[in-house]
Amino acid sequence: MAVDLLNIARTGVQAAQSQLAVTSNNITNANTEGYNRQVASQSSLDPQSYGGNFYGTGTYISDVKRIYNDYAVKELRIGQTAVSAAQTRYTKASELDQLFSSAGQALPQGLTDLYSSLYSLADSPEDLGLRTNVQSQADQLASSMSQMQTSLDGQMQQTNDEITAITERINAISSEIATINNELMKSTGDNAQLLDAQDSLIKELSGYAQVNVVELDTGAKSVMLGGSVMLVSGEVAMSLSTRSGDPFPDDISMQASNGNNSIQVDIAALGGTLGAFADFRDETLTPAVLELDKMALGISDAFNSLQRQGIDLNGELGQNIFTDINASQMAFGRVGALSSNTGSANLSVNIDDASALTGTEYTLVFTSPASYALTDPNTGTTSALTLNGNSLEGADGFSINIDSGVLASNDTFMLRPTAGAASGFDVVMSSPSTLASGRPKITPDESNSGNTSLTLTSIDDTSVAGFPVTGSELTFSIDLTANTFEVFDVDGVSLGAAASYTPPSISAYGFSFDIDSSATGTEGFTFDLSQSAGDNTNLVQMAALSEIKLMNGGQDTLTDVYENTKLAIGSETKTAEVGVSAADAVYAQAYDRVQSTSGVNLDEEAANLMRFQQAYSASAKIMTVATEIFDTLYNSLR
Repeated sequence: MAVDLLNIARTGVQAAQSQLAVTSNNITNANTEGYNRQVASQSSLDPQSYGGNFYGTGTYISDVKRIYNDYAVKELRIGQTAVSAAQTRYTKASELDQLFSSAGQALPQGLTDLYSSLYSLADSPEDLGLRTNVQSQADQLASSMSQMQTSLDGQMQQTNDEITAITERINAISSEIATINNELMKSTGDNAQLLDAQDSLIKELSGYAQVNVVELDTGAKSVMLGGSVMLVSGEVAMSLSTRSGDPFPDDISMQASNGNNSIQVDIAALGGTLGAFADFRDETLTPAVLELDKMALGISDAFNSLQRQGIDLNGELGQNIFTDINASQMAFGRVGALSSNTGSANLSVNIDDASALTGTEYTLVFTSPASYALTDPNTGTTSALTLNGNSLEGADGFSINIDSGVLASNDTFMLRPTAGAASGFDVVMSSPSTLASGRPKITPDESNSGNTSLTLTSIDDTSVAGFPVTGSELTFSIDLTANTFEVFDVDGVSLGAAASYTPPSISAYGFSFDIDSSATGTEGFTFDLSQSAGDNTNLVQMAALSEIKLMNGGQDTLTDVYENTKLAIGSETKTAEVGVSAADAVYAQAYDRVQSTSGVNLDEEAANLMRFQQAYSASAKIMTVATEIFDTLYNSLR
């Protein structure tokens, strides 16, 4: 029995030594991220029969288990996805909020300063110094608009760069998971270190996007991204890539590929950090850019419209102060054709009424033979447009020109009617003297129907005999049915027989004007196109733009467009901040649950260390006793 006693002691020492090794490994990895504690399971060896009785033969370590709760880990991954998305959303919204609340304030202030300079000039319309100040304030406003647009462009580029960087990291993670899966599939037992590395990678991945994990019998795991993209299947990993958006390059898109097979990925639907970036870009940043564009369009349109109705110091009809809102480059930049289109049509968007613009984007689909459907994705509203010549009409504040080529059935275009206005916003007024301070006097006859309006289009030659000035006004009697007009002097004497004209334009006596009328019969208008000293009528109307609700269907002033955008972003930032707190709480709860199961408790491990140390010492003592018994027996037989 002495030999058996020694063997039992040996197994006890070996088992205690193994327990000490597992416990020591737990203690040393207590602060290792992603480590799951391990427990050695100890079992008895089979007993032996001796003298009609069964005697134990010792112990052994039957298994070293990795403590792991799959349900708790799933909750932790879900919490990681939510908290990463919330933190990203809050960070990006805060950056944009800071931009609109600090640096961007130069924009509404610049508009206020322009109004003030116009009020000052209205007191002395011919003062070149004050006129120069107006132009300087206009230049400063344009500079502020450009700086704001540059900052927003930077936000867009940064967001796209972050999406690309995360995509590259996901590819690295998927490759690592596939490699680990391959090793696990070749191993005969559970490799705790590989499994911990595998879970750490999946946990990191769950911060970037929502993940669904399918466990295989071999210990390998297949990983699905966002519920739709099989990123890793066993030892095979797909590759993600980003590319320019279709049809707008800044809206970068993503695709997943494996060999020659590829699928389009909806980034916003992935969740996590990636989804938050895409959601911020598409739902917050792009609308903010389009609202800034809408403000730029409103400023240009309002000031240019008044300027074109006035007379400058040179006695000429005023020309644009700011960039024409329908400049060709800008008009073409408002339309994006999908790459899948089979037609050859090139479209552009013409702004007809800036006050009716919504600052959103639209989808235009042509269906053969003559169906043009315009849909607002935000509201789901679809309008049928009417083709008038080469122009599609019926949209809110804009029309669509088919400039060249032909449309094929199901050709689709994305429209952003306000796009590019802020980046193209600039002062084009050549000289302070060209600021139109006065207003021509065009007086309709009291007998007019009220359904006819005139727009002075040019003052061509003020030296022409009979050019209408104060005291020598001219009255035009226009026969809208016969398309003829007759001119009378200040005394009512006809200056010649009725002459024909081609609607809508009439040119005579050194100036031209257009007629817009739904009436029939004869309408009369009296013209006084003199530049009167001290006439500030047009300046006063320009300055009064500060109080007029021109935008969003007459609901907002030009400044309100900016302030409303700022308030909306501020509200979204506050909501995102609350979302972070809620997500943090859920994540903390899930993390504590995982730690309570798989985490290392140093107090518990210290107690185990003492327990296994005592077991080791006790087993060693048994070996000593067994040796002494053997020596005693041996000596007694000498």
